[in-house]
Amino acid sequence: MNIYFLVEGKKTERKVYPAWLAHLVPELQRVSNYNEVDRNNYYLFSAEGYPSIIYEHLPNSIADVMENGKYDYFVVCLDAEENAVDAIKQEIYELIRVEKINLGLIQFVIIVQNRCIETWFLGNKRIYSRQPQSQPLLNYTKYYNVAENCPELMGKYKNFNTHAQFHEEYLKELFRAKNINYSKKNPGDVIKLYYLEQLLYRIHDNQYHLLTFQDFVNFCHLIKSKLIT
Repeated sequence: MNIYFLVEGKKTERKVYPAWLAHLVPELQRVSNYNEVDRNNYYLFSAEGYPSIIYEHLPNSIADVMENGKYDYFVVCLDAEENAVDAIKQEIYELIRVEKINLGLIQFVIIVQNRCIETWFLGNKRIYSRQPQSQPLLNYTKYYNVAENCPELMGKYKNFNTHAQFHEEYLKELFRAKNINYSKKNPGDVIKLYYLEQLLYRIHDNQYHLLTFQDFVNFCHLIKSKLIT
């Protein structure tokens, strides 16, 4: 079993996905070059955002996968940002159709982070301050309580240009209230097992929350079951 991951971000996703895969599917071992895969390996390539991940890196990565011949899955992970999840998927499928890309027996998986990977991080209820006192966290909480409501459905607060900008800032304010630092370059606690476990508890308690995060978790469960059997 070998998997090629193409992820959107060069900072956060490059650190988070390997850490989470180590927790969820420890049987998979990462390799540093896509040609090094042998058995139960994965390779992860970090793109440079949208739209280059779709129109430049995706075709090039698929070409590498096809040339190598040892991969079972090709997985692309990217943000929805201001688009609908289905619209992002359709954009990718349309590129594959237009470019006449044929993956053969390789399984193609799209994981869309709705709205961004920080949106998933907001699913940890333990980082939420039940009675926030400081601004702007108090206003953010009044606008949308991410402990009670699904973070993926949260809009954007005034003065923010995009959903992703607001979701990231909301996360940073929650962390500041707990004296924890977060940045895209240094995601800190989100890569730790306890943090991932809280996200898993969230989707276990409410099957309608963090639906795109569930896509990633379900994929990991699928791979793990195949490795075991």
